[in-house]
Amino acid sequence: MTPPAEAAALPLPGQPLTEEDLRRSEDRARVWRARLNGRRLSLLWLLVGPGLLAMLGENDGPSMLSYAATGAQYGVGFFLPFILVTFAMAYVCQEMVMRVGAVTHRGYGQLVLERYGPFWGWLAAGDLLFTNLVTLIAEFVAVRAGVAYFLGSSRLAGPLAAAVGVGLVVVALALGRYWRWERFVLALAVLNGLFVPAALLAHPHWHAVARAALTFTPLPGGSLQTLLLLLASTIGATVTPWMVFFQQSAAADKGLTPHDIRHGRYDTLVGAIFAAVFGCAALVAGAALHGVGGALSGAGFPLALKHVVGSAVGSLFALGLIEAGVVALLTISASTAYALGECVGSANSFNNSPRRAALFYLVNVAVAVVAAAVILIPGAPLLSIALNANVLATVLLPVTLLFLILLASDRELMGDHANSRLRNLAAGLIVALVSLAGAAYAIFSFLETVHLI
Repeated sequence: MTPPAEAAALPLPGQPLTEEDLRRSEDRARVWRARLNGRRLSLLWLLVGPGLLAMLGENDGPSMLSYAATGAQYGVGFFLPFILVTFAMAYVCQEMVMRVGAVTHRGYGQLVLERYGPFWGWLAAGDLLFTNLVTLIAEFVAVRAGVAYFLGSSRLAGPLAAAVGVGLVVVALALGRYWRWERFVLALAVLNGLFVPAALLAHPHWHAVARAALTFTPLPGGSLQTLLLLLASTIGATVTPWMVFFQQSAAADKGLTPHDIRHGRYDTLVGAIFAAVFGCAALVAGAALHGVGGALSGAGFPLALKHVVGSAVGSLFALGLIEAGVVALLTISASTAYALGECVGSANSFNNSPRRAALFYLVNVAVAVVAAAVILIPGAPLLSIALNANVLATVLLPVTLLFLILLASDRELMGDHANSRLRNLAAGLIVALVSLAGAAYAIFSFLETVHLI
């Protein structure tokens, strides 16, 4: 007999069981046995994944370059506690995402289309596709920067980075089901921790780091445009539209139910904590370049760190960039495929075979191939692409968050799991902050372009 906690994940009566249903039911049976036998650690291990991947996937190449660029430009100062605040924001948003996915068993794109009509559903998917393509280009930039450090040649680094990134997307897809894909990407995501020893070996001024972590120092001086760019890119490094699409669809693909919400919160919280620590580590490592000229002149952070604080730090940072770019390639490609599959109404699950979910598998590979091709164009402004990818995410994020709040607050949809007033207040403040950061940078850049300031 199917346990009640798992029944919501099964198809409606009268519908035939698909390959996707059978594979997901095997995973849910393991969850049910662990819950029935009181194996708490085993249950937690079985249920974690989407939250960790969303958070660590967002510690991607552009984000780590953005943190390092901020540290190089301004030191730890204001931005260390600001990173902690942005990851608290990320937890608030992604907890809603997880809850909506577990209750409805549908992805964000599908729900927006069903609740608010095709126009808004396709608009959300179109915005995501554009943002994801720019971000995927930036991921290959990060992988290329890491590979170039070890090869000593940017000419060979581009093709090799492209081959590695696309190859890993194909390998992950070939694993044949969501559970294996998730564990493969989680194994790679563990290497995001390489930024911690890089920060330690950079010999930071620990008194300054502790003071920065515990107190907000005033905003630093310097170019207002650069400061606004780094503020917007720091926000865009922690909360982005692809995370919303990915975690909600992954929660549905994994088969999470309302009974799993508590563990889903653990999953998301642990991911936020790890990602915050690793992001702060990238900032601290980058701060070793504070006061050293030329830190923002290109995507050569690993080489600059090698010259200033030693080859060990440069190597760790380069490996971290490769990992950050690769994990994000896998998760962002998946979020794109989930979104388009949901809007089209075709099969969109790693638990389906390529024959039954051809569009889903094709989009996963196609977006990675297109992004890889772009980084092979000679003379592309690499660091500018990486930093502005996060700014673009900040500008487009408010609309995504508004729909998320509406979905999470819909009692007809969510029942007793709908947002409380306090959650809506916190989410509304986050939307206001994100909107302000994106608008301030956009307005200032426009005024400067037309020479009004």
